[in-house]
Amino acid sequence: MDADKNHPVTQGFLCSKMNRFLDERRLDIAYYRGKAISLEKALEILKEKLKLYENENNLFFNGSGNLGKMQNSTKHFFANFGFVGVEGSLCDGAGDAGIKEGRGADLLLPISEIKKSEVVIIWGRNPENSNTHMLPFLKDKKLIVIDPRKTKLAENADMFLQVKPRGDIYLALLMARVVYMLQEEDNEFIESKSENFEDFVELFETYTINELCKRCGIELEVIYDILDMLIGKKVSILVGIGVQKYLIGHYVLRAIDSFAAILGLFGKEGCGVSYLSDSSFGFCSLWDDFKDKKSVASADFSKYSMVFIQNANPLVSLPNTKRVKESISKSQFVVYFGLYKNETSEIADLVIPAVTFLAKNDIKSTYGNEYISLMPKLREEEGISEYELSNYLFKSLLNRALKEEKEYIREFLKSNSIEKDGYLISKTYLKTPYLEGFYTDNGKFYFLDEFEDDFEDDYLDDEGFYLLSIKHKKALNSSFFRDDFLYVPDNLSLSNGDRVEVSSPYGRADFEVRVDKNLRSDTLMCYAGNRKFNYLSPSMVSLDGECAVFQEMKVDIKRLL
Repeated sequence: MDADKNHPVTQGFLCSKMNRFLDERRLDIAYYRGKAISLEKALEILKEKLKLYENENNLFFNGSGNLGKMQNSTKHFFANFGFVGVEGSLCDGAGDAGIKEGRGADLLLPISEIKKSEVVIIWGRNPENSNTHMLPFLKDKKLIVIDPRKTKLAENADMFLQVKPRGDIYLALLMARVVYMLQEEDNEFIESKSENFEDFVELFETYTINELCKRCGIELEVIYDILDMLIGKKVSILVGIGVQKYLIGHYVLRAIDSFAAILGLFGKEGCGVSYLSDSSFGFCSLWDDFKDKKSVASADFSKYSMVFIQNANPLVSLPNTKRVKESISKSQFVVYFGLYKNETSEIADLVIPAVTFLAKNDIKSTYGNEYISLMPKLREEEGISEYELSNYLFKSLLNRALKEEKEYIREFLKSNSIEKDGYLISKTYLKTPYLEGFYTDNGKFYFLDEFEDDFEDDYLDDEGFYLLSIKHKKALNSSFFRDDFLYVPDNLSLSNGDRVEVSSPYGRADFEVRVDKNLRSDTLMCYAGNRKFNYLSPSMVSLDGECAVFQEMKVDIKRLL
């Protein structure tokens, strides 16, 4: 199997996470209450348990997996069987909701457009850890990095703004206000392609310049410097999920979008704001959805007789781990269907091994670029695919079968894909996004016109520390690699190996320390997948988007003797 060196994005290279894929020992045996059993026996037990609990309240809890479309065939079965589903996100839901409020649809910025940019802003995102295929397209461009932590990319950037955690919304308002003061706004865009600009002006003028600087932690002189680099240039803004892990997360992306809009960066070649959307916009939906759905971030497993968990590790990934453990222990029967052993598989009554993308036919909408990827089956593995499991259950319990895999794949491709230069892309991205208008009711962009921040008192208080959760280069959340250290700034008189207790309003946990000179003095950090982090996080969801708000807290830290 050879890499495709001609692919416009990957250029023949695997990302750092995929380089660890084959090193991870896969779950290839089924278990029932801790004892190894055959796959056939596991499927029989699942069928009988579904019959037993059919008329009770049951939950299907799933993660996003690798964004393959066939993996949602199991959701199709459980929706038809009367289970409750989950909605929202542990990842990017708040930002996605905010973008849709202003633009009507969350379209990514194609690689072809980023290539044409003169200046790229990396905002709350670290491509070296989460999207290495983006790095070649940043070369030979003016680069601005905005982040509470000085990343390796920031060290080599033309400008680095070490923004205060939760300060991104105020930074966007500050930059927009200075653009307006300098009379550098794009009046043609504002007058012909947007609504309510006056309301946006009124919003950012409710704060003084000094207030905005204090709230984002950036000096005014730096704002003038950054705008000198941006005004009149082709600018791409690549935004990560770090900026929106708060109750007000959707407002943050609307503010960043509104800053871009005041400069007229939408619908123009080499310009725009790209968030973590995938390329499936405009394609058909292959599967039935649930009639009843609950928030994934605050799921209460104790309310359900049977819980089926797929592509997820809620005992580590959900906020407020103590609550999650207590609630899932009260469910009568828990099924785990996945690739790897983890904390959730250990407590499940029934464990069913899935197969990897190498052992099934699928099609994938890409996370972060415009390409659609066919994934043909390349080998046999122990376990069962989502499609095979769903088809088995449909036949056994609903007396009907699914269509052939290739028919679903053909249907998906036909709905919105086209071949370009030998590769499949979404038809949506044949033109520059928003070139012909936005996806709102009147086709115009809506500026941010209001927001409330109930965290303000804590935010302005110098007491306590902000605790961030960021992506690790070697890990995919709780898969492949675990880093359970707490990273602290170098102003705390702590050393590598020291043990500390961290407490928040929601819980406490102890950690071994690693000193990180790249952190702000008011900031602590863990990597995603840290087993202790979510003992400190709240069971809240964002005001819009049903997204987990892992960073909606300040914490205290003390050394353990």
